[in-house]
Amino acid sequence: MYHKIFTLLFFLSSLTLLAQKNSPPNVVIIYADDLGIGDLSCYGALAVQTPNIDRLAGQGLRLTNAHCGAATCTPSRYALLTGEYSWRRKNTDIAAGNAPMIITPEIYTMPDLFKQASYKTGAIGKWHLGLGTEQSQNWNGLMSPNLADIGFDYSYIMAATGDRVPCVYLENGRVVNLDPTDPIQVSYTTPFEGEPTGAKNPEMLKLKLHHGHDQALINGISRIGFMKGGKSALWVDETIADTLTHKAVSFIEKNKETPFFLYFATHDIHVPRTPNQRFVGKTDMGARGDVIMQLDWSVGEILNTLDRMNLTDNTIVILSSDNGAVINDGYADESVERLGNHTPSGVYRGGKYSIFEGGARVPTIIKYPQKIKAGQSDALMSQVDLMRSFAHLLGQSMPNGAAPDSESQWAAWSGKDTKGKKYLLKVNITKDLCIISGDWKYIEPSKNTAYFANTNTEIGNNIQPQLYNLKTDKGEKTNVASQYPNIVKKLQKKLQKIKLNN
Repeated sequence: MYHKIFTLLFFLSSLTLLAQKNSPPNVVIIYADDLGIGDLSCYGALAVQTPNIDRLAGQGLRLTNAHCGAATCTPSRYALLTGEYSWRRKNTDIAAGNAPMIITPEIYTMPDLFKQASYKTGAIGKWHLGLGTEQSQNWNGLMSPNLADIGFDYSYIMAATGDRVPCVYLENGRVVNLDPTDPIQVSYTTPFEGEPTGAKNPEMLKLKLHHGHDQALINGISRIGFMKGGKSALWVDETIADTLTHKAVSFIEKNKETPFFLYFATHDIHVPRTPNQRFVGKTDMGARGDVIMQLDWSVGEILNTLDRMNLTDNTIVILSSDNGAVINDGYADESVERLGNHTPSGVYRGGKYSIFEGGARVPTIIKYPQKIKAGQSDALMSQVDLMRSFAHLLGQSMPNGAAPDSESQWAAWSGKDTKGKKYLLKVNITKDLCIISGDWKYIEPSKNTAYFANTNTEIGNNIQPQLYNLKTDKGEKTNVASQYPNIVKKLQKKLQKIKLNN
């Protein structure tokens, strides 16, 4: 009797594994915020330990030469979700909290691709790509257009970031827990009479300011922009990670029977850094170190859920960041004072906002047990290529003109190609461009400022052409443009051709 039961269970288990092997893979993108390539222990950090992310790296492919599309958040997110470099389109700078929808419904997107392949699609976390239109933005009803109009079946998002109003969540285009008798008003130009601000009411701050962020004062933290109303809908900063992670887990649980695509954009480790009490003091680096630990917990919850649902073997998990690290980004949270020997950008120069490698060379891990061998890859890769890589994997075609800058990197993911992209472009906060090819990096001349105010970040601009050999000079300390004029000329020419879409 027991032998028959065991045989039946073994048979059913084998059928389940066979079905998973033959079914399209689930896809989870965990998109961290302001996470530097030196911020994780699997990339060499010693001052903070990230065991869950290390586990992902140990089971997946850890990339050392992967890049986001830009050194700031909104343009990187645009490039990832559309397969188009952000500098090709107007109004893709860092978005205000009340910006209109930047990815408009006529643009073919990554969630459109997955829906075309019969996936359930979800977006949870930080959005920061605008909502509604310039003429109509309804915080007190259905926001239109919203994420449902660009391919997401389900969304639970922050409109922008924690340091920008409105400080509320939206679920499927509507503000969560809104009291209709206390409507929300948002302005990025005019304060609301009677509402406290960081500039006028510093005594009310629980998180002191260093620069900027001195407008609407909510939950003891002042933000960028002004807001009135919506008191019942306000988020609690210390529970943002819990709320978003639980929503991500719930999405996986509800869609376990069908292929799903989840875009999980964490708020960590962006300012204001307000770790849950469970993580306060877990590192010696203050709030910034503690929210790295909090991010690691979020990753662990996703991985544990996939294990519990028996989805691990047939799920692609990608962890990356929207740009490089920044230490002081407006709040006096002791991140500079308690940094110690930790190097958030690793061996690279610059950070968030910068054209130097610390700005957009980001930690990236890809795990797909069925088809991607665990290990390390030095192949040149960009987040802009995710769309066509997934299209290749799923055997999906895309409309003419879609994802114009995206190229499939499946060969590099699967280990068949050790070189990766032939050319890669990145943009900094002042919209200056660089191009990387092999070991060489060319930065176009610029008259823009060389430093970003108050953050002490080198933007990397120079009125002279810059050329660096990234193999021998990872820190971009020696400009060799004058020594290699032919390489400069070649990369200048290619950069111009790419600008013209050739």
